[in-house]
Amino acid sequence: MPGPRFYLDHNASAPLKPAARSAMLAALDDCANPSSVHSEGRAARRVVEDARRSVAALVNADPANVVFTSGATEAASWLLRPNWRMGRAPLQIARLIVCAADHPATLNGGSFPTDHVTRIGVDANGMADLNALAQALASERSEGVSLVAMHLANNETGVIQSAHEISAIAKAAGAVVAFDVVQAAGRIPFDISALGTDFLILSSHKIGGPKGAGALVSAGGALMPEALIKGGGQEHGHRAGTENVPAIAGFGSAAAQVLIGLGEIDAVMALRNRFEAAIRAAFEDALIFGEDAPRLPNTSFFAVPDMKAETLQIAFDLAGIALSAGSACSSGKVGPSHVLEAMGHGRYGGALRISIGAETGEAELAAFEAALTGIAARRAKGRAA
Repeated sequence: MPGPRFYLDHNASAPLKPAARSAMLAALDDCANPSSVHSEGRAARRVVEDARRSVAALVNADPANVVFTSGATEAASWLLRPNWRMGRAPLQIARLIVCAADHPATLNGGSFPTDHVTRIGVDANGMADLNALAQALASERSEGVSLVAMHLANNETGVIQSAHEISAIAKAAGAVVAFDVVQAAGRIPFDISALGTDFLILSSHKIGGPKGAGALVSAGGALMPEALIKGGGQEHGHRAGTENVPAIAGFGSAAAQVLIGLGEIDAVMALRNRFEAAIRAAFEDALIFGEDAPRLPNTSFFAVPDMKAETLQIAFDLAGIALSAGSACSSGKVGPSHVLEAMGHGRYGGALRISIGAETGEAELAAFEAALTGIAARRAKGRAA
């Protein structure tokens, strides 16, 4: 019989929280359309609006400025387009500025022409080059308004960007600012106003909600990209179509749960550090990327010289441990990491990512340590042969 499985891949998708599951099941029992005016429709609307308030509370935003989408990728695709509105007046965004280590949903530039997208490099720890950002904004200001869209926390390394400085530089140049906070939400505290940003991109399934829900959150209601989907006027006219009430209910419940759980950050970081200590004990030459920069408390991205990431991933999987070789958002492929390449570590080809949560405990750590011991012994034997 197969042995137990241990899940260390929360950055790819966090386990569904029991409260979120319950909220979804309750919403599934309500057949009404939330746009209907009868009692059943109003009950469905309350579910959506309660979830909107919970998502807004997670980032300290106005609930009126939360627009639900099918996920973070859809929110990014909607945001990253040249055609915007300031109130009723059209506004053209001339250029998009992204980070070379961004998630593909941002890095690919959305609807902007390739020659209107500027990529800002990162240093060896994965921190964005702020001087390059300032220079790019200065040189491109004559073209019109720029949009700076970057990740707050990297999905592979967990490295946290200097968001306040990025916002300050961008605002000084008259640019619009957006942060992909998919990995940061529920793992570190932050505030949309304190970050100085105009927009945030959120995902449900990264915080313990269901797949198929996300949100674009704005700091104000006047400046917005053109409507994503035109039709019946749902989501304040920004995204037409009947809302996915069960998914939104689960998203809202998960947001409320992780807001409470922010008090567990230190415990999660302490456990992450023990995982890294186990890696160092098994492989003295292991590299942990971004360890000299601020990182998410739950994430570790490491490589072992002379060992392919896919080989290590398979070995861990056979030992009952689920973790990722970089991002899970590249059609399931295992190969070179564009994040490592941007950091100047492309020679390693790939790395393994451990990403844990408050649910992770001693059993997962013990299984990981046992698997490491076996892998290290096989490596030593191969080197001696």
